[in-house]
Amino acid sequence: MKLSIIIVNYNVKYFLEQALHSVRRAVEGISVEIFVVDNNSADGSCEMVKRKFPEVILIENKENTGFAKANNQAIIQSKGEYILLLNPDTVVEEDCFSKTIEFMDKTPDSGAVGVKMIDGKGHFLPESKRGLPTPIVAFYKMFGFATLFPKSKRFGKYHLGYLDKNKTHEVEVLAGAFMMLRKKTLEQIGLLDEDYFMYGEDIDLSYRITKSGYKNYYFPNTTIIHYKGESTKKTSINYVFIFYRAMITFAQKHYTQKHAQAFSFLINIAIYIRAGISLCMRIVQQFYRPVLDFVLIYAGMFLVKEYWEHAFKYVDGTYYPITFMTVNSLVYSLLWIGGLYLAGAYEKPRSFLSILNGIILGTLAISVFYAFVPESYRFSRALILLGSISAMILAYANRLFIYTIKNKKINLAMSVDTKTIIVGNKNEVSRVQDLLIKSKATCEYAGYVSIDAGEETDDHFLGNVNQLAEIVDLFKVEEIIFCSKDISAQQIILWMGNIHKPDIQFKIVPEESLFIIGSNSKNAPGDFYTLEINLSLNTPVQLKKKRIFDILISIALIPVSPVLLIFINKRFNYFSNIFKVLFGEKTWVGYAAVENNKVLPKIKKGVLTPLDSFGKKNINNITAQKLNFLYAKDYSIEKDLLILIGGLSRLGN
Repeated sequence: MKLSIIIVNYNVKYFLEQALHSVRRAVEGISVEIFVVDNNSADGSCEMVKRKFPEVILIENKENTGFAKANNQAIIQSKGEYILLLNPDTVVEEDCFSKTIEFMDKTPDSGAVGVKMIDGKGHFLPESKRGLPTPIVAFYKMFGFATLFPKSKRFGKYHLGYLDKNKTHEVEVLAGAFMMLRKKTLEQIGLLDEDYFMYGEDIDLSYRITKSGYKNYYFPNTTIIHYKGESTKKTSINYVFIFYRAMITFAQKHYTQKHAQAFSFLINIAIYIRAGISLCMRIVQQFYRPVLDFVLIYAGMFLVKEYWEHAFKYVDGTYYPITFMTVNSLVYSLLWIGGLYLAGAYEKPRSFLSILNGIILGTLAISVFYAFVPESYRFSRALILLGSISAMILAYANRLFIYTIKNKKINLAMSVDTKTIIVGNKNEVSRVQDLLIKSKATCEYAGYVSIDAGEETDDHFLGNVNQLAEIVDLFKVEEIIFCSKDISAQQIILWMGNIHKPDIQFKIVPEESLFIIGSNSKNAPGDFYTLEINLSLNTPVQLKKKRIFDILISIALIPVSPVLLIFINKRFNYFSNIFKVLFGEKTWVGYAAVENNKVLPKIKKGVLTPLDSFGKKNINNITAQKLNFLYAKDYSIEKDLLILIGGLSRLGN
């Protein structure tokens, strides 16, 4: 056996399938075995591997054992002369393995080899080659000197920026995303250190290889795509702690006590700085739009009050008291913000309709507030009406301004559609077109580029692949979808490197798959157009809305319980359910208890289910699965409310 390929997977089924398709092409003519070690994924990864890749040796863990331990499980079983550690969020060229094997065969002192990596936008990933994170190298990296002077031999040692990325080099550290190892080297130095749960094990392994007398080589004669940020988000606070703690583990293991203490001190400073920055960025990203809306809407209420006061109120020689601004306007503004949130005005894509619905919801809530407050807090209803119009205009203007700044164009509809072309043969292009339509992709389809030499007569035909760069410029293309069934990964990677347009997005659709996948940032999770995951309940915003709905309904049910109890048999269960939902143990509407629910977004067990819309009708298992899927796909608060109304008598279930 020449090569053993090991892929550790955790909840990235779509990337894994794409990686395995590229691996299947690249192993032709090589004596190989392929392992997938799944760390208890809940997204149907194992089922997909069994169905589509029967040649793969699948190891199904019942818990997330971490990267190092999962790799070791397969290494112990492996029979190859070479071991390849490969991330699931990668795409390899067809000759990738043959080239790296040939290099290692000809380079007997090589203990491990890494290759040139690019991200989903075709940009070179500097971690393809790295230096050892000594205390001084870590200092330069953490305090920005490495970023300011990337090609300096003094400051740029972390990513070895002074070494030509297109030439083979001996390096200190290779990335675990693609690391081909000599089996006898592993037998000499030992397996991956399982003290590292995630991150740091590649640095540790690289260091032990060089300590044993072997060398690590960066080999750029083949390139892979590495969609970073899929299993974990690099900007998360959790990532900061895990990554930097791994660095401390490395220092304590390999450095002298003095150096380890100095390194740990620097790392701990970095942890709190980076964690603080990450926390601030998250808060800003999550709340800056509502805060801007609040400031604008509150200011709008002041202007409305001034206008109405001077145009009408001043006639009587009286003015509105200060409580109108300190209480009423404050409450009104907050209620309008709440309405915008519930109407989806802070989600993507944003539309004027979501703003209108949000202001209407907020105005209805204000009407309730107005009805219950003392007479001294009831001012002219005209102020509420004018304020709602002002809030709607200002909320729309705020979004339009942000959209214009971000996209560098004015579009009153604030469309997020990207101008998209598809590259492939006509049959596969038609399949992808259908996928875009059914998945409701937010893209403007401009046409397709044929990989065939002959001229096409189709109205959507734009040209042949030898004209790709010109077509991109001429039609102002923002997104290219490659059909990998008829195009080699090598050719796709070549085009990604040759199309020099900073904002271009690249996506790939694997053969016979129901998804199109890509990633536009090394720090962000991938972007999908897929029939499988286009589910409303996949979004954190909808889950938050569902939770708010549960709390409000639980509170509202308490005062009307004396009436409802006439229709409810299990009264104890009814009150128990109210408090279980209120404290987050249950939800008012959940999935029906059937198989395959694990592929749907996770929610709490429901008091009611989508089946309650049909009363006591006998519904088979397959129909129940479809109803669960449709509930997750098209979830809305209105849907929960309708199911709740239809199932009032069963709230004690």
